[in-house]
Amino acid sequence: MNIAIDLDIESQNWPIAGQFRIARGQKSVAELIEVRLHANGHTGHGECVPYARYNESIKSVSEQINSIKEPLQIAFSCKQLQDMLPAGAARNAVDCALWDLKAQIVQKPVWELANMEPPTKMITACTLSLATAQQMAKAASELSDYPLLKVKLAGNKEDISRIRAIYAARTDAKFILDGNEGFDMHSLQALCDQIDDLPIAAIEQPLPAKYDQDLQHINTRFDLCADESLHTCSDLPNIARKYQMINIKLDKTGGLTEALRLCEQAKLLGLKIMVGCMVSTSLSMLPALLVAGKATLVDLDGPLLLKADRPHGLQYSGAHIMPQSSKLWGYPRRK
Repeated sequence: MNIAIDLDIESQNWPIAGQFRIARGQKSVAELIEVRLHANGHTGHGECVPYARYNESIKSVSEQINSIKEPLQIAFSCKQLQDMLPAGAARNAVDCALWDLKAQIVQKPVWELANMEPPTKMITACTLSLATAQQMAKAASELSDYPLLKVKLAGNKEDISRIRAIYAARTDAKFILDGNEGFDMHSLQALCDQIDDLPIAAIEQPLPAKYDQDLQHINTRFDLCADESLHTCSDLPNIARKYQMINIKLDKTGGLTEALRLCEQAKLLGLKIMVGCMVSTSLSMLPALLVAGKATLVDLDGPLLLKADRPHGLQYSGAHIMPQSSKLWGYPRRK
């Protein structure tokens, strides 16, 4: 785009409905950054979630974004951005805002600009926050409209009881088991041996990323899915030796541009695709929907975990994300 672009950012807190707990800890508020890019009377929006696991904070990500304010006063593109910022939350918010801005300027939806089919109705997983077996089973029974549940695990002996209780409550469902790096090889093999009869769609990032080379020796029929171990295309050759699936999150890839590239490269290696998210609003979900159309598993329930979503957010009908043009992101809007 041969235009000058102005940038502003805003840090925001979005309360979570209840507590969101995983193996690494818990939180009650989603801390986000919204990026707005202004040009020719139009505004493009993007959102990111700084993640401490990747040494990110609201402060550090804000500083990264602000570091490119001056270069943004000249002609700018998503391709140039890949060299200006590393993969991560900061680049994600700017990249998605650029796609949205271009949609306003040329009056075409982002899916068309990316030479893709428009989003269609799809089923998303819904997340069960880590709790006691009884609490998680109760939560699962209350999600009867969701045929796919993402189960947060702790990496301890109680996980078997959690999974069995959840399955007893929802024998009609399939499950993504998410270890969030909480297991070691011994506990992981023991888990796989004891749940071999259950409808498990995938086991996500069971080992810490720095030890996941041991996954080459695991004995299981389940697909193992890389999350914390997988960020960009450069990770794929190593990932393909240990995993059968990858979880693409735009806050890891550094935006939609790299996510689309990663999706295509992963499929060439025979890897299955999951599209996931951080706890965030529909402003994060809408760009991810474009990748979700190429995925085996979709986990875009971020807004459902919040007390409230942004105006004009995604519409959910039970487990289904409903396709629609959006006033929030990705479609031409009136000035």
